[in-house]
Amino acid sequence: MSSSATPYGARPVGTLSASGSFTGKVRHYGIASGYGTDIFYGDFVKLVAAGTVEKDTGTTTLTPVGIFLGVSYTDPNTSQKTFAQYYPASTAASDIQAYVLDDPNVLFEMQADGSAAVTNIGNNVAVVQTAGSTSIGTSKNAIDISTAATTTATLPVRIVDISPKSDNAAGDSFTDLVAKFNAGHIMDNTTGI
Repeated sequence: MSSSATPYGARPVGTLSASGSFTGKVRHYGIASGYGTDIFYGDFVKLVAAGTVEKDTGTTTLTPVGIFLGVSYTDPNTSQKTFAQYYPASTAASDIQAYVLDDPNVLFEMQADGSAAVTNIGNNVAVVQTAGSTSIGTSKNAIDISTAATTTATLPVRIVDISPKSDNAAGDSFTDLVAKFNAGHIMDNTTGI
């Protein structure tokens, strides 16, 4: 039973695409040397005009390119190639590469910040943005279940299902949900950046 608030950001679990798994849809994107914000495994990231990615900090609107799944760079202190679950803010390196699941049809699991009901399936919701964990490198973002709405088309995430885990059910204090991008994914945006 999900009785404690333990948000973990967006964890990929599948895709709505007709073929293939989400594992083949991870792309490398650069992060600008010295970018000043931590990015954690499970955070949403956006593509910026410089052609690099940054953390997408939106709540009621997002313009994501995808879900951050890790990073590699040459550590400026040790000169060693480093692979990590999170990007430490202000890292100075010329070879920083984010691993981003950029499929707009990805399904991901996220914890709600409260109790969700079966009637929330199909609702659009906002995101709660919280600083991630530097000790384990994971996001602490969650679904803002209080914003669940059927008619607010601009909310960035859509609930697809209650997560089928054995320790999770509708009505739990902090329900784990399966969701997808609803509005704003850059690959579906005809305007571009």
